[in-house]
Amino acid sequence: MEIISDTKDFYISSPTAVAIGKFDGVHIGHQKLLLEITGAREENSGEDLKSCVFTFDPAPGVFFGKEKSLLTTRKEKRILFERKGIDILIEFPFDKDTADTEPVPFLEELISGRIGARVIAAGRDVSFGKKGAGNADVLKKYGEENDIAVRVIDKITIELDREYEVSSTIVRQMISEARMEDAEKLLGIPYFIYGNIVHGNHMGKTLGFPTINILPDEDKLLPPNGVYTSDVYIDGRKYHGLTNIGCKPTISDHEVKGVETYLYDFDGDVYGRDAEVYLKHFCRPESRFDSLDALKERLAADIEAYRP
Repeated sequence: MEIISDTKDFYISSPTAVAIGKFDGVHIGHQKLLLEITGAREENSGEDLKSCVFTFDPAPGVFFGKEKSLLTTRKEKRILFERKGIDILIEFPFDKDTADTEPVPFLEELISGRIGARVIAAGRDVSFGKKGAGNADVLKKYGEENDIAVRVIDKITIELDREYEVSSTIVRQMISEARMEDAEKLLGIPYFIYGNIVHGNHMGKTLGFPTINILPDEDKLLPPNGVYTSDVYIDGRKYHGLTNIGCKPTISDHEVKGVETYLYDFDGDVYGRDAEVYLKHFCRPESRFDSLDALKERLAADIEAYRP
């Protein structure tokens, strides 16, 4: 996958089918957009359309201070887009000049001019251009006037405890409530955290339960502190795990959140490797224990109770 990032000076020579959006979470609604553009390549057999995702970095909500955390970091989005078969990812710099661009010039200069869009896919609630004046109607009108196929995708609904319209806002709500199984249904995969495996305080090994530690990006939304069952991928290999999200209150007064995982049936050195930790089920809240012996006893019970 070609990645165009941190620059406004680019030009794509091949015609494209482009999806426009924030793509926070890359949930099943976003995935429907991605299928539209990857499918367009097959439908237009006479023209070699490159599938292209156009998104902003930072997201407008982050730039304007309305959003403090993200479901998917830049690196996590890249991982997901590549796995969906996207040819080109554009992470367009969002700044004051970008925010002040009127909708039609935005389409003319970028989507048509630099990206060469033949097909444009966007959600019904798409918003672009100065003060968000660009919407689905503006996009469709522009497509009709410039012989560009515009595909506006309606929201997907899903039945959980009630009916929900799938959105990043709803996924964020599920994560914040530790409803990991429900979040997985909206995302299509378990909620995951990507990071580099770093040295911790080695307390897990001291207690007889060696763990791996990753420090997520500061803007990554983490679920409530507690213990979660997890699947962990390191170098393409899958491990079952038990993950603690939190600050380790029994052994530390530091408030820095970390992601610490015990891997079942694993004994190796993976420091410096990248890991993807997929959170599947919330087991219990993080607790402060009166002693290390009490903590060790609870860890042993948790590991046994949730052994796959």
